[in-house]
Amino acid sequence: MATATAATPTISARAWVVLALGVAAQTAGTVFVSAPAFLIPLLHTERGLSLAQAGLLAAIPTFGMVLTLILWGALADRIGEKWVITGGLILTALAAGGAILADGYLALGVFLLLGGMASASTNSASGRIVVGWFPKHKRGLAMGIRQMSQPLGVTIAAVTIPVIAADAGVGAALFVPFVLTAVLAVACAIGLANPPRPAPRAGTPSMRAGNPYRSSGFLWRIHAASVLLVVPQFTISTFGLVWLVSDQGWDALAAGVLVGAAQFVGAIGRIVIGVVSDRVGSRVRPLRWVAVSVASVLLVLAAVDAAHWGAAAVVFVLATTCTVAPNGLAFTSVAEMAGPGWSGKALGVQNTGQFVAASLVGPLMGALIGVVGYPLTFAVAAVFPALAVPVVPRAHAEHDHL
Repeated sequence: MATATAATPTISARAWVVLALGVAAQTAGTVFVSAPAFLIPLLHTERGLSLAQAGLLAAIPTFGMVLTLILWGALADRIGEKWVITGGLILTALAAGGAILADGYLALGVFLLLGGMASASTNSASGRIVVGWFPKHKRGLAMGIRQMSQPLGVTIAAVTIPVIAADAGVGAALFVPFVLTAVLAVACAIGLANPPRPAPRAGTPSMRAGNPYRSSGFLWRIHAASVLLVVPQFTISTFGLVWLVSDQGWDALAAGVLVGAAQFVGAIGRIVIGVVSDRVGSRVRPLRWVAVSVASVLLVLAAVDAAHWGAAAVVFVLATTCTVAPNGLAFTSVAEMAGPGWSGKALGVQNTGQFVAASLVGPLMGALIGVVGYPLTFAVAAVFPALAVPVVPRAHAEHDHL
């Protein structure tokens, strides 16, 4: 049994620096991936694209991430996280520069695809590096902070991309992710450090031994539940802005501010649920609670929208907060169960499954909205987290292999 001293190791200043850079790096990557979603109002209302077409364009960076997440994770397992993150940000900045200069939607789509493929590096490696620097009793907090990067990236995109695009066009709006990824590439090259990898204890297998996918079905169930939970998250994040503008009558600036505020609240929620998981000593129990909350709040949002009640904006903020909450819990659980020799690949699989689903949400949910409207689409989205509740593994199956 571990001693009290071993149970509460000191967290170094370097760990907090790495956490800050990991958050900033993935935030920059998220701004690039999220930017096309906030071009939808311009493309749909002024450029003549259907919601399904605009949703497809918005999904292209996510599809690009799907192609490379596992490869980036495997590379991080082999060479460490620092240069995976730094190199990926450099390539993302180059793709953003190409997108700025692109002539036509086909060329734009190609550079969005390449940028998505490059930005996957931060998803696979930044979580792995944070988990490696923090002990178990603080991983929920650390990963909750790290998972702020996705809603923070969406927030930055929400308050900048629509306004810049409306005033100066698509290319000008894409300067935001270009600058962020270029600056963070330099910062990560200077400030990141790979976590220490302790030697295996006597009587334990080496870091690369033992495929965790063969020993139990725990990881597969976490992956499956996460895929189901990503559908409502990306439904809200992809179509929330255009719903506020076209269905609720908001102007683009006010809608962008509300989406950004909702994402910020969601970022704080990720920290809170991470701390809760530290306190209860389980990642999967809070994950199940969140799944129930997501299904419930989406049904409320559907009802409020259908009845044209004035509380739609408040419920939208609650829905955003709940839908972004599960990621940190699932991510931490996967890393702990996989162990240091498999965590990069396992987190790559985790993200791949989520982003495969996310890349389908844009065109499919956009088409569904065009046929049945927003209220029924929100109700359909609520089915997926309800299905996730029984899929989440039981707490007794959890083990920490880090």
